[in-house]
Amino acid sequence: MAEPLFLESVMHDKIWGGTKLRDEFGYDIPTETTGEYWAISAHPNGISTVKNGRFKGRKLDELYREEPTLFGNPKSPVFPLLTKILDANDWLSVQVHPDDAYALEHEGELGKTECWYVISADEGAEIIYGHNARSKEKLARMIESGDWEHLLTKIPVKAGDFFYVPSGTMHAIGKGIMILETQQSSDTTYRVYDFDRKDAQGNLRELHIDKSIDVLSIGKPANSVPETLRLKYMDSTLLVSNPFFAVYKWLVMGPVTIKRSAPYLLVSVLSGSGHLMLDHQVYSLKKGDHFILPNSASSWEFDGNLEIIASHPNE
Repeated sequence: MAEPLFLESVMHDKIWGGTKLRDEFGYDIPTETTGEYWAISAHPNGISTVKNGRFKGRKLDELYREEPTLFGNPKSPVFPLLTKILDANDWLSVQVHPDDAYALEHEGELGKTECWYVISADEGAEIIYGHNARSKEKLARMIESGDWEHLLTKIPVKAGDFFYVPSGTMHAIGKGIMILETQQSSDTTYRVYDFDRKDAQGNLRELHIDKSIDVLSIGKPANSVPETLRLKYMDSTLLVSNPFFAVYKWLVMGPVTIKRSAPYLLVSVLSGSGHLMLDHQVYSLKKGDHFILPNSASSWEFDGNLEIIASHPNE
């Protein structure tokens, strides 16, 4: 019998974190500066645990290794994706992520292409998305001189916005923004600039200038163009599809049947409530739930009023 894998996952304290993961989603946060919830993750730095059904208590990384049929006998030796919710109570560092080749050589793990769906944003909130240098030489000079005002590109954001952030993109999430991030399963980040902040011990956080210059792309980032299909009881929007993953936004407004089109699916409920019907079993869904629909789920039905972000790897 096919059954969803509901997950319990790991929180991370961050210098820029806050309390919205508790205030908005009802999660039991460990600190008043909780910045990240690794909602669906098999990465060693934050592994999800199955909390229902016959695999209850199993870690996602071991389940991926030991029960490959659940995931369609995948090619990737590691679970390839990671879903997070981030609460930016202050600016994140200005940063960049390497591609697979650079990350495997220098860090021993996957690179990091990611994307952001903006759950909420304070009025006037901004992100940094790209830079203005037109050559590697100019980029290096502007970083070394600290000419952040002219180097960095800021963009205003609002709830419902979506940004595709390929490896090599200069970026930072701004104060007052909550996002759902879908990314490759990697924890490699190179900090370019951190607003001269100090940690609790009074130390400046480490920067990674040489590696950042190595991997930063030249030219403006090209955001994806979402495409929406309107059905009777659901709006289905393909937010992005690339060699690593496809990400969808589903607005469910009544009973809708979906057939599996990928080996397995990562699902996050961002708002609303409803039900999932799978193999004649009914599962209640609420804001903040995260689960995987395994390969054995050939079709299922959603009902209710739900805002969902779903993704799958593109192997």
